[in-house]
Amino acid sequence: MSTHKHFIIDFDSTFTKVEALDALCAICVPDAQQRQKVLTEIQRLTDLGMEGEIPLTESLEKRLALLKANKSHINDLIEHLRGQISESFKLNKAFFEAYKEDIYIISNGFKEFIVPIVAELGVKPEHVFANSFVYDQDGNIIGFDRDNVLTQNQGKAKQIKSLGLEGEIYVIGDGFTDYEIKEAGIADKFYAFTENVKRDSVVNKADHVTPSLDEFLYVNKLPSALSYPKNRIKVLVLEGIHEHAINMFRQEGYNVEVIAGALEEDELCEKIHDVSIICIRSKTQLTAKAIAAAPRLMAVGAFCIGTNQIDLQTCTERGIVVFNAPYSNTRSVVEMAIGEIIMLSRGIVEKSNRMHNGEWDKSAKGSNEIRGKKLGIVGYGNIGSQLSVLAEGLGMEVYFYDVVDKLALGNAKVCNTLEELLSLADIVTLHVDGRPDNKNIIGAKEFDMMKEGVIFLNLARGHVVEIEALAQNIKSGKIRGAAVDVFPYEPKNNQESFESALKGLPNTLLSPHIGGSTEEAQENIAQYVPSKLIDYVNTGGSYNSVNFPNLQLPALRNAHRLIHIHRNVPGILAKINNALAENNINILGQYLKTNETIGYVITDVDTQYNRSVTKELKQIPDTIKSRALY
Repeated sequence: MSTHKHFIIDFDSTFTKVEALDALCAICVPDAQQRQKVLTEIQRLTDLGMEGEIPLTESLEKRLALLKANKSHINDLIEHLRGQISESFKLNKAFFEAYKEDIYIISNGFKEFIVPIVAELGVKPEHVFANSFVYDQDGNIIGFDRDNVLTQNQGKAKQIKSLGLEGEIYVIGDGFTDYEIKEAGIADKFYAFTENVKRDSVVNKADHVTPSLDEFLYVNKLPSALSYPKNRIKVLVLEGIHEHAINMFRQEGYNVEVIAGALEEDELCEKIHDVSIICIRSKTQLTAKAIAAAPRLMAVGAFCIGTNQIDLQTCTERGIVVFNAPYSNTRSVVEMAIGEIIMLSRGIVEKSNRMHNGEWDKSAKGSNEIRGKKLGIVGYGNIGSQLSVLAEGLGMEVYFYDVVDKLALGNAKVCNTLEELLSLADIVTLHVDGRPDNKNIIGAKEFDMMKEGVIFLNLARGHVVEIEALAQNIKSGKIRGAAVDVFPYEPKNNQESFESALKGLPNTLLSPHIGGSTEEAQENIAQYVPSKLIDYVNTGGSYNSVNFPNLQLPALRNAHRLIHIHRNVPGILAKINNALAENNINILGQYLKTNETIGYVITDVDTQYNRSVTKELKQIPDTIKSRALY
């Protein structure tokens, strides 16, 4: 037989995101400079009181004296606080409705503004215990009711004791006075609420830290708006990914750890054990060994175009979705290619270097326009095709070669073989992907096919060019200018030295893999990839993933969503639907897609159903992963 539970909830910085008296300061102190001074002192006094450093009565007294507030300010404060209810509280209105007989607000704040706010979620006015203001004849707030038990030492504990509640008492709050209820032996458990403010002195004394109301509901098996608390979703962010992505994950409520550089395989295996989402760029190798060390891994974000650094087959077999950024930095790479083609055609690098050494070389020899030149693009994907359009706009004659049939844009001409393209191009630029088949596609033999005095660019992948052969052809003059942004081995961080046979060669532009490293591109990637990862976690949507069947799902409304990932074998959908039928579960919508490895089924069902069916779905043979969303 379960024990009856009562829930004691604090108001300031728990029920609401803010301290109400801080908000009142912004209303009743009109001068901005004076307001900031008063606010700083009020916040200091609040913290001292909340952390138990000074008596609460003293903290309250001093704060009210600083405010010089009037009764007329209270309505404005109420309006402001209505927009400051904690997000996880608003999300869980159903909990407040279901347990309104057992929910109490115990606060050292004031009833005058607390009652109207908590009523928004259905809390009974008679279940609110707080202080009351004392006014003078002009309505000025001059103090508080000192007969109220909440003004006394351990006032909250005394207030609750006087209620004579039978059963277990759980306290949710952010301050020392909330912990005192447990310390006095009145409460069974104290939950430190950290969604809005985290006080170490309080957190250290808590039975459980609850970064949101969802966490409290989850650990106590109470009905929640979310199937899994977001603070339990751990995100590992590596390789200096843009701050915007980190902020998106944190705003979503995820637990985010950031490491500036890449990690070696053994280091990664140590860090990834409890990780649900990992975010990487091109240097981190997400191997089968690393994936095996991550039993909770749900999703991978590649904050770049390529995914050859990720073992996609293992990810797919383990039901781990992978998203990349196929379009976000395209323009940045294209602009760099155009700029480098012009720089190399004009010999700007060499002339600049000579000028730095005091030489004035005003010669046109070896300096050419790019208009009318033949540009050969190897790889006609997102970058190659956009480069084609811009180059043609500059008057170049564009040719391209791709192993896959691609529609030519503008007046670009397709070459049937790589040899054909290399033999006619004045400028050769590589924009292929990093698949193993592309290793050393340009070597000594391919350089021999090129024209004398060709310009050569590799902004694709380091392993697609034989570096020694490239260096020899630059030294011989066969290649009169080269630009290389990617290398077979690249330093793992800015402290490691760069070594290459290309160092010191004439008319050779070397850059540290920065083709897509513009602020605009990094912001675009930092918006696109997290939005895909968050959508997958929240809704199951896999659209534009690299390795999953692509499902674009409608919004989840008045339903629960059952997600099932399985090996692509016959009969799984029938087994899923049999399990649902045997439990009398009504299907509101169902979506299925497969690829050669896995099947992905999304089923939306009525909210009222036997939860044990989720265990049955996990036990279906060939199931990889299954979860419920609500």
